[in-house]
Amino acid sequence: MIRLLLLAIGYLFGLFQTGYIVSRVTGVNLREKGSGNTGATNALRVMGFKNALIVFLGDALKAFIPCFAVRMIFREDPYCLVYLAWTALGVMLGNDYPFYLKFKGGKGVSVAAGWVLAWSWAVWLPAISLFFVIALTTGLVSLSSIIANLVVVVLAGVYLFVKYSPEWLTPPNIEFWIMTAVLAGLVIFRHKDNIVRLLNGTENRFRGIGKKKDA
Repeated sequence: MIRLLLLAIGYLFGLFQTGYIVSRVTGVNLREKGSGNTGATNALRVMGFKNALIVFLGDALKAFIPCFAVRMIFREDPYCLVYLAWTALGVMLGNDYPFYLKFKGGKGVSVAAGWVLAWSWAVWLPAISLFFVIALTTGLVSLSSIIANLVVVVLAGVYLFVKYSPEWLTPPNIEFWIMTAVLAGLVIFRHKDNIVRLLNGTENRFRGIGKKKDA
């Protein structure tokens, strides 16, 4: 019941569509331009760096706030990280599939940055650093998003092993690692079209901040 409750609470937070709100304020409909996505990447493509930063921070915070709150509330509970992950999944689903926008939202990259930071800055820092290194050197934001989320899954295993060794294969730790993989998998799934273009060598690149090139 706790998991379902936190999933629902997370979904409500995820419904705060920063990109949609910014697009309404600026008069630029993200859902009708670029990729039609309401996330930070499409905001960068269509509205430039400033608005994209607002979208990124807004979407990251809507994940960070409830996840960090859950971490504090359940900090003495052995299932604390499990509850955090279920909250993050709710936010991700609300962000990606908002019912009032016909279930067409973002891809969850900013949400991933928010929930990982709420969990562990030691995992967040290398993951987001790798994201920016790949994005800036290749211009492929989609590739950097996919790799960064895969790295989070790997680092989650390392984190659990280091912190809880030698008895790290406990039910809460296993469930948390599985949930981490599910969250990363959802982000990757939302990039399925990008993956096809990457494999075909047809994925567009950002040639500069705010220029009209996709990733």
